[in-house]
Amino acid sequence: MIDPLETADRDLTPAERARDIPRIQEALRQAVREALRDHKRAGQSVAVWRDGRVVWIPPEEIPDWPADPPQ
Repeated sequence: MIDPLETADRDLTPAERARDIPRIQEALRQAVREALRDHKRAGQSVAVWRDGRVVWIPPEEIPDWPADPPQ
């Protein structure tokens, strides 16, 4: 299936795509959710920066997010 947004992106220059901050932020949020789900599923801890230091979060404490949260 062809994503209509991908088709529309073909007409944009790289500079125009780089200025689409909301879309970039959403892509990053989705990537983080996917990475956290993968780590939790694999039983792997994740490192986060909290209060000026690295803290390891065990897989059982990684939050569960829906695959595609409501927009």
